[in-house]
Amino acid sequence: FAVLEITPFLLTIANSFKCLPAVQEYPQGFIPLPPFGVDCRNAEGVTLPASATAGRLTFNPATEGYEEVFSFNLPRWFISSVIYSVGITLLRVLLDSMAGYALARLHFRGNRTIFLGILGTMMIPAIVLIIPRFIILQQLGLLNTYQGVLIPLAVDAFGIFLMKQFFESLPGEIIEAAKVDGAGQWTIFSRIALPLAGSGLVTLTIFSFLATWNNFMDLLIIVGGDKDLLNLPLGLALLRGQFGETLEWNIFLAGSVITTLPMALLFFFFQRYFVEGVSYTGVKG
Repeated sequence: FAVLEITPFLLTIANSFKCLPAVQEYPQGFIPLPPFGVDCRNAEGVTLPASATAGRLTFNPATEGYEEVFSFNLPRWFISSVIYSVGITLLRVLLDSMAGYALARLHFRGNRTIFLGILGTMMIPAIVLIIPRFIILQQLGLLNTYQGVLIPLAVDAFGIFLMKQFFESLPGEIIEAAKVDGAGQWTIFSRIALPLAGSGLVTLTIFSFLATWNNFMDLLIIVGGDKDLLNLPLGLALLRGQFGETLEWNIFLAGSVITTLPMALLFFFFQRYFVEGVSYTGVKG
């Protein structure tokens, strides 16, 4: 099953290093080499006589897809993706951890009701919120702006729930000892609770960065009218639309590799935190 899941990604990488005629004639090849009878130097992909290419089998990766994709607005889309992902992740780490700590460690009237209300928002399909969010941002004049993306996505219910679970797992004796020593709530939160919840913060950071980097629908609604503010997934869809029916697959697949590679590396180096985050969300609060 792992092989079946990873095969499409391998084919994407392989075809991104082929010329367009090679992709069209031999897309199932895992090695970037021109198939017999196809001249990669010919832009029209004219098939040469078999006798002219008989016996040719050379490893010949082509980088024209990557060269062409950078001729579009991809560097700007990459910068916008970084701004959105880093900005939203920092805001969520701060605000979600504060809300999670308040719900886990501060006992006040309505605590349980507020927590159930936050959980209730997780049951609402995200697509239902798109039109109301668009109308509100339009009335506030935040469409096609960076702040129009950062502010609505600065807090999410999943992050609050995740951090609440982590803070509830901390030993209560440490919190009580800090109160006896005269520490205030902010001191306890910033100097005791946050350092002890480092694993939860890393998990929240990874999940937030991953979700924001791959966010398509929210960006389409908020900044879809300004091509300079698009992120990589949205820009890649726009790139596909520019080619119409004659899609240049090597360029499109090169953009897909550039979009996917940062997240693949992130998961590779921090995969244990993904598993740990999932396990904590299943712990009874």
